[in-house]
Amino acid sequence: MTVLDTRALNRATLARQLLLDRAELPVLDAVAHVGGLQAQEPQEPFIGLWSRLRAFDPAVLSDLLTGRQVVRTHLMRRTVHLLTAADTLAWRARHNAMLRQRVTGVYRRELAGVDLDELAAAGRAAMADGAYRSMPELARAVLARWPSADTRALGEMLVAGLLTMVQTPPRGLWRAKGGARYALLSDWVGREIDPLDPDPADPAGQNLLRRYLAAFGPAATADLRAWSGAAGLPAAVAALRPELVSYRDERGRELLDLPGAPLPDPETPAPVRFLPAFDNAILGYQDRTRIIDDAHRNLSVAGARVVLVHGRVAATWTVQTDTVVVTPLDRFTKADRTAVAEEAEQLALFLSDKESNRVRIEP
Repeated sequence: MTVLDTRALNRATLARQLLLDRAELPVLDAVAHVGGLQAQEPQEPFIGLWSRLRAFDPAVLSDLLTGRQVVRTHLMRRTVHLLTAADTLAWRARHNAMLRQRVTGVYRRELAGVDLDELAAAGRAAMADGAYRSMPELARAVLARWPSADTRALGEMLVAGLLTMVQTPPRGLWRAKGGARYALLSDWVGREIDPLDPDPADPAGQNLLRRYLAAFGPAATADLRAWSGAAGLPAAVAALRPELVSYRDERGRELLDLPGAPLPDPETPAPVRFLPAFDNAILGYQDRTRIIDDAHRNLSVAGARVVLVHGRVAATWTVQTDTVVVTPLDRFTKADRTAVAEEAEQLALFLSDKESNRVRIEP
């Protein structure tokens, strides 16, 4: 079995994630291709797409949100993601059990005595008038039934665990600010989610596996679980295995992939790329060493925005008074410093609507 070293896996990830070469894809197709973008910070997907697409126009993504072709919803790992409406409808039922379990795991004591099926019915009844509600407003709408329950726990369970809900604009629009207000996905897009197929071969899981490998492969099944948060995927893996190819990483783990999927030459130069907070190019794996050193792994879960140099996390970045400020994790070479500064200038222009190209690279 072919062994793929860390550099080979790095270049494969960059290619699948549209970070090796900026793509000419339409925005909707790009969101679908990468399997959605992590989006609990509302403006971060715009940065993620700017780094992946040529001539990215943020107004296009805003229009897709208001046009209900792209939605903001809790899905993978119970975190807010920006996904196509089509993927949300297709994937939500496969994540339902995981979402409920993860909220229960956080609020088990606070939800003691609350029948979750009754809570879901009460939440749907509260939303039947079609009004958009914040999580606290929705929790207060059902509180009379469970007056001693914790309102935060009720709200979290309703919006992230029981009901398929989307965050409505203006939240998530370019340069817009607004608290999270929720609508039922079925009301927002006009139809219910796809029901879960009872086939023990797990067709929905197979779909997730194919899409995951297209955007993140080659990868281990542990990586697939880390990305989706969903358990019980062995049946899908077993059903698809005859269609897949296998490799090993340097640790000896089996890596699965789609036949014919891109595997660039490991010596392919990797350009500087600025990634937003919580980018799935990093969080989409259980073993993240293909793109970030274990010594810096905490950055990927702490919400740090990072810079890729030669394909690996080499710095963090922030914006201070229209200046992109880069903090290296180690000393840059002169050539790397120049390349980082040039890309940072373009990012500063994008973020400031071409009013500022100011960059500062810290020692």
